[in-house]
Order: sequence, then structure tokens, then C-alpha cells
Amino acid sequence: MPSPFSVSFEFFPPKTPESEEALWRAITRLAPLSPKFVSVTYGAGGSTRERTHRTVKRILAETELVPAAHLTCVGSTQSEIHEIADAYWESGVRHIVALRGDPSTAGAGYEPTPDGYAWASDLVASLKARHDFDISVATFPEGHPEARSLDAELDNLKRKIDAGATRAISQFFFDHGTFLRFVDRARKAGITVPIIPGIMPVTNFGQMTKFAEMAGATVPSAMALMFDGLENDVETRKLVAVTIAADLCQKLADAGVKEFHFYTLNRADLTYALCHILGLRPVR
Repeated sequence: MPSPFSVSFEFFPPKTPESEEALWRAITRLAPLSPKFVSVTYGAGGSTRERTHRTVKRILAETELVPAAHLTCVGSTQSEIHEIADAYWESGVRHIVALRGDPSTAGAGYEPTPDGYAWASDLVASLKARHDFDISVATFPEGHPEARSLDAELDNLKRKIDAGATRAISQFFFDHGTFLRFVDRARKAGITVPIIPGIMPVTNFGQMTKFAEMAGATVPSAMALMFDGLENDVETRKLVAVTIAADLCQKLADAGVKEFHFYTLNRADLTYALCHILGLRPVR
């Protein structure tokens, strides 16, 4: 019996030949689960632009997966973004994850790129006017760190949807109620597109807490206790990580969620296990 759930996976472009091999091992392992799409990230300030392009084009050329290329406002002028969008369209890429983007210097305030697009909603409108892309955007169930309130977060999301985005993918979170309450508020605000929960299996608790601080995501104190003392115990960390993420996915599924987006960090094992728990099986 086929699983009632659909999934998508996020990867980041490799920096070295060794990390490229690791990425392709992850892609090869996860591809048989028939994800709806796989996205490839764009570094802060557009720092991985060329590597993102190469990775997306290789996925398109060598697999049957549907690649979604991240594209940000930061680090590119409008004309450069038009060239990138045209090149993707001509190569067969039809799905873009459109983001404002973060400054290349950690902790620096956001400044729009001169002659570029200032906001993700502007980028979405431009992409949609240029080609009929399928466009995903980001949203933050606990509010973007720069958002004044959740209402401001929802106003920003609505601007992106009104500009032509077809779905929103959430930043990671660890409390199912946080996500469900956010979706409920979004529906009441007139946002009807799919809002897909972003799930991050925790492979490194210390690293994840840094990610969470930058993203404005709350880390439950109970999680710290669960990972306490496991710094040098990789296998037990994996078991704890899958247990936490599987519980989160099950609670979301019980509430009616049918689609999940996994932040893989270019590792397949935990994501594969979670998909198996959800009932997905390789298509042979």
C-alpha cells in the first residue's frame, strides 16, 4: 500500500571532492523514495552560486528527480538574477525556491544589494513574470528573527504568495503545536497555499542550537537533556535524533499533515529512517 505522505529533501552544494561524493551518496540513497522535489541551497550572500548551479544541473541530467534551485536577492543585481533564471529555464529547471537571503557576514544587518531586488516578494514577482516557474518560499512558524510579530511574518508571507509563490516551506521547529497554530493563523489570514513543515533531524546538537539561534527557532530544554553526554557517541545520537523527529512527524501526521520537507544536511541515514517510519518505501 502506498504511503499517504509525500516528501521533499534539501541538500547543500558541496565544497570539496569528498563532500561531493558524500552528497551523491545521499542523493542515491534517497532518490528511490520518489520525493516530490529536491532543493539545493544557496550560500549566504550568494556565496555558493556556481556550485548550486552545477549541482542542480547534475541532478537534472543524471537523475529522474525534480530539482528546485534556491535563488536569493543577496549578492546579485536584477539583471544577473534574470540571467540565472533564464539559464535555469533553458536547462529544464522549473522549480525555484525564492528567498531574500542572509548577509554573507554573520551578524551583519541586511542591506539590499544595489540594483538588486530588496525582498523575496519582489524576486517572486520578477521570476513569475519572466517564466512560469513553480515557486516555493520560506516562512518561520515562530517568526523571522527580524519580524516584529507573527502578524508581520504572515503579512510578509502573504506578499510572497500574492506575488506568485505556490507553496511555503517552514523553517525547522521542534514543537508540533507551534507549527499547527501558525498554519491556523495563516488560514485565518487568507493564506491558502500549502505550508509544508521543515523537519531537521538533529545530527549535531551543538551545531543545531547555533542554527536555531540564527533562525529564531526554540529548542526545548528536554532536547538538551536527551543529547547530554553523547558528544562522542555517534550511534546513540542517531537513535535519539530519529526518536525525536519521528515523534514530531507522527504528531503532525495525526493532525492531518500529509507533506514533509527534510533538511538532510547531505546525510541520508536519518532522513531515510524517518521516511520509512512514515511508510515510504523505495520504488523499484
